Amino acid sequence: MEKISQKFNEYSSFKEVAIRSAKNSFINSNKLDNEWKKLRFHSKPDFEDAINEYSEFEDIIINSAQDIIYLPEANDLTIDSIYARDSILVSPKGLIICNMGRESRTSEALACAEVYKSKGYKIAGKIEPPGTIEGGDFIWIDSNHAAVGLGPRTNQEGINQLKKILGDDVHLEIVELPEPNHPEDVLHLMSIISPIDNDLSLIYRNFMPISFIRWLENLNMKFVEISDTEYDKMGCNVLAYAPRSVIMLDDISSVRIKLENEGCTVKTYKGNEISRKGEGGPTCLIRPLTRV
Repeated sequence: MEKISQKFNEYSSFKEVAIRSAKNSFINSNKLDNEWKKLRFHSKPDFEDAINEYSEFEDIIINSAQDIIYLPEANDLTIDSIYARDSILVSPKGLIICNMGRESRTSEALACAEVYKSKGYKIAGKIEPPGTIEGGDFIWIDSNHAAVGLGPRTNQEGINQLKKILGDDVHLEIVELPEPNHPEDVLHLMSIISPIDNDLSLIYRNFMPISFIRWLENLNMKFVEISDTEYDKMGCNVLAYAPRSVIMLDDISSVRIKLENEGCTVKTYKGNEISRKGEGGPTCLIRPLTRV
């Protein structure tokens, strides 16, 4: 029997998720030596510290999801493969294989798709060159409304192909993203918005087009807003594992307080090596496959 999510949003309870551990993506210190600079990590992650940090993150996921797919060791993929969200999109028709905007990650999506097919997931389609799209640029608001970021990792051709796969039942809102400081830097849609319930999202308003804010407001979405300082600490990258139940990086207490004031349960992890150095927060580290 083919697997498919019962809920299409970014906040319903996890059923099955996929992750690739620090050990299976970073592999060893030599691989980190060879790749961190060209992939524009801020500095080289410490291998042992990264494994320990990931263990803390994984423990939270184990207690939050019914089932976990552990993506295998991938020496032929880059250390970016720790950010498991980006290679695949979920849809009512099945999984969509991304053509990654960063060329060094091209083979990652196909490798992940083989794992998901072996676990019973249907493949609905694939984004073909010259189209590009990454999972961090796509969010579900509800089963009929989704948004996609048009920016450095996702282009118009990729969006056009995505529209055809999703079909007329889904309104796809296109959000123009600002240019990053360097063309190889990452700025995904989920860098500026994290939905945490059907009526609440964490946002960085400075990078949000007014048209996108109005669209969300028309869907009865309210906002928790973060400051420039909180954004710089990756405070907008928050993962909901259930409605108003979230995972975020530690040492951003001001954001935690804002979320708790909205009735959220907040769990934190230390992510200096696995998140901050590679600009990939908790939403990046996991590919939710089914929510209920």
